[in-house]
Amino acid sequence: MQLRVTADTFPLAEVFTISRGSRTEAHVLTVTVTDGAISGRGECVPYARYGETLESVRAEIEGVSMPLDLMALQDRLPAGAARNAIDCALWDLEAKRRERRVWDLAGLPAPGPEITAYTLSLAGPAAMEEAARKHAHRPILKIKLGTPDDMPRLEAVRCGAPQSRIIIDANEGWSAEVYADLAPHLVRLGVSLVEQPLPAGQDDALIGMERPVPLCADESCHDRGSLASLTGKYDVVNIKLDKTGGLTEALALRAAALEAGFRVMVGCMVGSSLAMAPALLVAQGAMVTDLDGPLLLAKDRDHALTFDTQGVHPPDAALWG
Repeated sequence: MQLRVTADTFPLAEVFTISRGSRTEAHVLTVTVTDGAISGRGECVPYARYGETLESVRAEIEGVSMPLDLMALQDRLPAGAARNAIDCALWDLEAKRRERRVWDLAGLPAPGPEITAYTLSLAGPAAMEEAARKHAHRPILKIKLGTPDDMPRLEAVRCGAPQSRIIIDANEGWSAEVYADLAPHLVRLGVSLVEQPLPAGQDDALIGMERPVPLCADESCHDRGSLASLTGKYDVVNIKLDKTGGLTEALALRAAALEAGFRVMVGCMVGSSLAMAPALLVAQGAMVTDLDGPLLLAKDRDHALTFDTQGVHPPDAALWG
């Protein structure tokens, strides 16, 4: 078995801005695992918020000893982007070896399409209203907030898309007091979910607070080890394969979260269809699916996922799984 990692860049359709900065390209790492005759692929997006860079994650991947299987991988690498790319490549390799789909190997029902949120880039209220109007046909719009001027932006988006379901990602940008002040307005404007209102590590302030709008743990939830600290603070957990370290742990986290009484959101970094394909298996029946990465790209992978009025569809085997 051999492992190869390459860096790939995908131009974005337009500048994408959140409270932490702007980007015009998506930089990803692609892992290919081959047994000599058959290859499997996986993709990850290193994330600076978690101390990851393209270089550091590439070094982690290249430092993994071979041979390797899914169970051994869980012990050799911690949760994070590096393990994600290898884990998904191993699932893809095994599916191709056995000429079966990944969901069959995992004992899951055949997946169907899932309606996905579409993320609006952070901008001034007028620009966000225009963007919301342009995308008002989409069932779910996600807004990146976490700034001192959040309410004008939210009001503008609701004006531009009066029928869309709205979810908010505060990107750790609020305090408990700000959330408490905003909560009645979030209800009034029909917001259905707020992601990570407070910084991870400072979210004990949510204990005992009223949550008229469900709160979702993103930066506070990585894998199953995170769940015990989330009770009483959050209603939903956001599962991202770049946080869990791959499909293997993502499926386990989903099962454990549901058993613990949490609802599930499945999200993504800005990546290609190759990164979204395994996440779609975890997203089946989720409260919120947020796998819009390919919709933000100017150019995607070959055999890209299909997005239509039914949502994002399961991958063709030529792409993954």
